[in-house]
Amino acid sequence: MLNNGQVCYLGTRILAPQSRYQEVVDTFSALAGSLTVGSSLDPATMIGPMASARQRDRVESYIAKGKGDGARITVGGGRPAALDKGWFVEPTIFADVDNNYTIAQEEIFGPVLSIISYRDDEDAIRMANDSDFGLGGTVFTADHDHGVAVARRIQTGTIGINGYLPDPTAPFGGVKASGLGRELGPEALSAYLVPKSIYL
Repeated sequence: MLNNGQVCYLGTRILAPQSRYQEVVDTFSALAGSLTVGSSLDPATMIGPMASARQRDRVESYIAKGKGDGARITVGGGRPAALDKGWFVEPTIFADVDNNYTIAQEEIFGPVLSIISYRDDEDAIRMANDSDFGLGGTVFTADHDHGVAVARRIQTGTIGINGYLPDPTAPFGGVKASGLGRELGPEALSAYLVPKSIYL
């Protein structure tokens, strides 16, 4: 929900194990429901407005599509009743999401999370890779080595273990439809270089 969900690398699909699915849904629903929505100038605000009326309309169209596809809203889904001015959207959590639903496959750029159930690692990796995008991700685990092994199999340009924070000394960029090239790190310098071959 960073920057009200308007950040390119946010984890907007949460893959949760079947054995703990309801616990994950309840935890994220409680968190989203507790977030204060309001003016960006108010220090108490945790979720501010969308960047424009057009973006709010776009986010609302995705929420409607999610409901229409059969996903279940556990919290949010509308405009805050107390705010009659501004481009606000309530933090929204969708449960019972199929990975093929539009809300799981497209970038919404709003405060909307989809929680998807998986059976085992193979199922989770398959779903994580079943996307046209691949900019960022996070693997949460109590077993660091296992988390690294899973992270290596996810098709994404960046990934975190038990958290995600871009490092300005490391290359940042995506794969698939998530952009071209790299920013940051020494790899970013290649965009400013022109290689030259001299044949002898």
